[in-house]
Amino acid sequence: MRVVVIGGTGHVGTYLVPRLVEGGYEVILVSRAKRQPYRPHAVWSKVRRLCLDRAADEATGAFGPKIRDLKPDVVIDMISFTLDSTHHLVEALRGEIQHFLSCGTIWVHGHSVEVPTVESQPRRPFGQYGIQKAAIEEYLLDQSRRHGFPATIIHPGHIVGPGWVPLNPAGHFNSQVFATLARGGELALPNLGLETVHHVHADDVAQCFVNAMTCRSTALGESFHCVSSAALTLRGYAEAVSSWFGRAARLRFLPWETWRTTVTEEEAEATWDHIAHSPNCSTEKARRLLHYEPRYTSLEAVYESVQWLIEKQQLVV
Repeated sequence: MRVVVIGGTGHVGTYLVPRLVEGGYEVILVSRAKRQPYRPHAVWSKVRRLCLDRAADEATGAFGPKIRDLKPDVVIDMISFTLDSTHHLVEALRGEIQHFLSCGTIWVHGHSVEVPTVESQPRRPFGQYGIQKAAIEEYLLDQSRRHGFPATIIHPGHIVGPGWVPLNPAGHFNSQVFATLARGGELALPNLGLETVHHVHADDVAQCFVNAMTCRSTALGESFHCVSSAALTLRGYAEAVSSWFGRAARLRFLPWETWRTTVTEEEAEATWDHIAHSPNCSTEKARRLLHYEPRYTSLEAVYESVQWLIEKQQLVV
């Protein structure tokens, strides 16, 4: 089968494309050719690469037809962030493919109500990213269930893996938080540190996409969470990181309005986004219908990423 992966050199694509090639699929990678995958792999030499500027081609109506003309059996769209973008592609591919897989986000849920959150809970997204991803999901499920378009949506958590800085115990992306904990320094956390984050290793997301293709009959017309086996509280996360370096965590808890003055505005915005969502999602549906079994816990995935940062001297501990 021929699989077209749109945006296949990012976090997930680094693992997804090799999995597809090793599984016997013919892979065509569509990207802007701005970067290389995070990890080298011999199979990349077997991948056909096509350089396209999605935004520019969508503006002229050419992107969807260019993907259709590749004659794919399966299209995996990793980088659609607006409903208009997805609609354009679906209309071009209607009746032409066997399976369309879209990368969503667990932030389609907005605030958690009952946890762990299951896929059937009502969508109350906030923030432009979550709102657009929820609109894409609603559109694709409607097209699949009512009009026969063969769609599946995979909703990853906070993607982590070697090659980039993971979401840290303070809820933002400044790697110095890990250095502070490693040295035994004091770390301030917002509120009581009991808000949650839910990581997933990029390779586990790749596994979920491949399993959805393999389990096509049960995946069509459905969306699935793709996260680790359990979410982390900020406090528990910080304590675990400290223990990696033989330290006891020194934590201080501050009311939100006070805490936000201790970091940059960008860091405060990132933390607020994460603690306002406080995701804690169930993987039961993906396990049952897709045989999804995450290889990494949240802490194992972050540990691998932090070790990579240390080895590359991007983090001094």
